[in-house]
Amino acid sequence: MTWSIGIVVAVLLVVFTFIALNHRAHAMTGSGRLVTIHDRGVEKVLLSEGETIGDALENAGITLDSHDVVEPAVTQKLIASEYQINIYRARPVTVVDGPMRQRVVTAYQTAEQIAKDAGVTLFAEDETKITRSSDFINDGAGLQVAIDRATAFNFTLYGKSSEARTQSSTVGGMLKDKGVTLAENDRVSVPISTPIVPGLDIRVWREGKQTITVDEEIDFTIEKIQDADQEVGYRQVTTAGEKGQRHVTYEVTIQDGQETGRTEIASITATEPKKQVEVIGSKSKHSGSLNEWLLALRTCETGGVYTRNSGNGFFGAYQFMVGTWDSVAPKVGRPDLKGVRPDMASPADQDFMVVANANLSKGGLATQHPGCYKKLGLAQFPPK
Repeated sequence: MTWSIGIVVAVLLVVFTFIALNHRAHAMTGSGRLVTIHDRGVEKVLLSEGETIGDALENAGITLDSHDVVEPAVTQKLIASEYQINIYRARPVTVVDGPMRQRVVTAYQTAEQIAKDAGVTLFAEDETKITRSSDFINDGAGLQVAIDRATAFNFTLYGKSSEARTQSSTVGGMLKDKGVTLAENDRVSVPISTPIVPGLDIRVWREGKQTITVDEEIDFTIEKIQDADQEVGYRQVTTAGEKGQRHVTYEVTIQDGQETGRTEIASITATEPKKQVEVIGSKSKHSGSLNEWLLALRTCETGGVYTRNSGNGFFGAYQFMVGTWDSVAPKVGRPDLKGVRPDMASPADQDFMVVANANLSKGGLATQHPGCYKKLGLAQFPPK
């Protein structure tokens, strides 16, 4: 009997898949940390008794080059029960920056990361392109990062001077790219059809009105990653956020020497903010039942007194505000509780309402009862 190549390949894929699954199943029945390593398209699963990611790689017999990048880092402690490890192997990359050509060995994947690794500074307006190297004689096999530099010029916008950059060929195109819309009384020092050349001086001002330009910070965003292996209250910043900065121009109205109002008329982002990444614990210190969860919460809030009136607008065992109570009641099928002051409701109704309120809230106890949530390390949402 003669088998086709397609049938043979399909059979081999089934066999290899079965071996991998059997290996994983066998690994999961043992002790240690279950580690899956992804290296150049190959997946390896093993149990590691090591203390760090680096130990796990050593157990697997994997050798790293000094330029290779591992995520998570080789120094990270093994504390969770299972890990996915990605290895990015270094390869040669030629960075072309105008007349300069620089060859580096790097594992980074994006043009910005590669340029930084090569010690090349990129500006926000610069453009990059990654291609396969076409000059095999000089560069060899590998990738090429070509940098198209933006033109630098001197820009004075409503009294604020700075060095700016643009890919536009004319002053008019630059103003459009920068989001500068000229009003009736605005003036530009050169015709908007003027070609952009290095070092060109461009001024924009407004006649008949007082304008000021100030530097303002731009807050960074925070991404929170929940780690079920760490208890509530644990927090580790894995990537520190950095505030950005923008140049903001206001039109100021002055009457009798006093400012009576201001309106934002233009802004340019000088530095983009960088997002902060935090790992926060979500493992409850109280892993018991719903009743134990409720007991811990009301004991923390009021000592468990259902008839508590704190005299500051908070009522009942869980210290509800009347407005919150009346808002939640109809949403959870209890319109009969609307208008009933929380400390006057039965203990069962108060228990029901605090569970409902926590489940309705995106943040659960973290936003509704933050003090007791952090103090006790309660589960963020009620146990089922």
